[in-house]
Amino acid sequence: MNTQISTLANGLTVITQERPQLETVSLGIWVKTGSACETKSNNGISHFLEHMSFKGTKARTALQITEEIEDVGGQSNAYTSRECTAYYAKMMKEDAELAADVLIDSVKNSVFPQEELVKERDVVVQEIKQTIDTPDDIVFDYFQEQAFPNQALGRSILGPIEQVKSFGREDLFNYINTNYAAENMVLCAVGNIKHDDFVNITAPRISDYKSKVSFQADAQSYQGGFFAQKRDIEQTHVIVGFNSCSYQDKMHCAVVMLSTILGGGMSSRLFQEIREKRGLVYTVYSFNSMFSQTGLFGIYAGTEAKDLPQLLPVVVDEIKKICNDLVSQKEFERAKTQIKAGLKMGLESSSSTAEVLARQYLMYGRTYTIPELIAKYDALTLEDVRQAAQKIFASSPTYTLLGAYDKYMEYDQLQKALA
Repeated sequence: MNTQISTLANGLTVITQERPQLETVSLGIWVKTGSACETKSNNGISHFLEHMSFKGTKARTALQITEEIEDVGGQSNAYTSRECTAYYAKMMKEDAELAADVLIDSVKNSVFPQEELVKERDVVVQEIKQTIDTPDDIVFDYFQEQAFPNQALGRSILGPIEQVKSFGREDLFNYINTNYAAENMVLCAVGNIKHDDFVNITAPRISDYKSKVSFQADAQSYQGGFFAQKRDIEQTHVIVGFNSCSYQDKMHCAVVMLSTILGGGMSSRLFQEIREKRGLVYTVYSFNSMFSQTGLFGIYAGTEAKDLPQLLPVVVDEIKKICNDLVSQKEFERAKTQIKAGLKMGLESSSSTAEVLARQYLMYGRTYTIPELIAKYDALTLEDVRQAAQKIFASSPTYTLLGAYDKYMEYDQLQKALA
């Protein structure tokens, strides 16, 4: 599958991967900005803008935006993360131009009608309240804030309720003027469409968009620490985390391998030791979040209060084992196979491929083929994984508890146990 890349006159990147065997096209606009690119005074505005971009343009009402996509059987959506905002659609191949027109119009020409703004503020406030009421969601916000206190990277993507209630049209226009420009945007399409056709569709619609952004994201500095909140619920949600690497770091493939071995599936160490052998949890896994300047490695588990004192010692024990080179060649090869299979399976979805290509370009300034990525993992050794583990788990932990608990391992006890 041939990936082609063009740069428009204003610096905006257009990426395609043609798949003539498909009847559809997955396409979208990815912007390199999110909550980690906000200030304290406008925290939550990236996500609020994502909502408001579909609420009316100079040419379309909010209803027309939805109807034009769905009248031809298409699907559209958007999301906001800490360093990326995306607007995307999946259409039949003959409707790709319509989708491109609607998405570009929504991003470029939104007018943010006052009546829609008032309604959408209430919608986002309900979304925030729903997240707060969902323990296994909100615990990750508390965890992120504790890991990166008093920084944009540590603030929630949704923002505080009172701040969201205060956002007006001028705030949205100001944010677009500083954070949206051709240099930090990618248009990507994967499916039954030719590269030149997609360029010819999109260039007249967006080549006049401004070239340069004028914001500077906060520095990202991991700190760590302890946060606990009691709630009258059935489970205690636990996350233990550590300083990890950025996506630019050469160690990042070894860290992905580490996470897979430790808590990446049903055969992983954490799943086998904590759930299968001891029955302490229903859910346990590890994860690794990479950002532009740093990263965050975490281990999540949900358990009953009575089992909490037993849980952390087992986690600590598994961390120590993996740091002391107690990983077998069989585990190593299995994790490598899982990762490589996942990369290949991702190719089966045009939507996932478009997402991967766009985000790769925003992060690295280029795209990677699957053989290139597989080669990176094939080049890894057990020593690479051990060194990654030793570096990550030597950092000060971030320890978050939410739910019903009485006895638990204190923060200083956790530090001593890990030493």
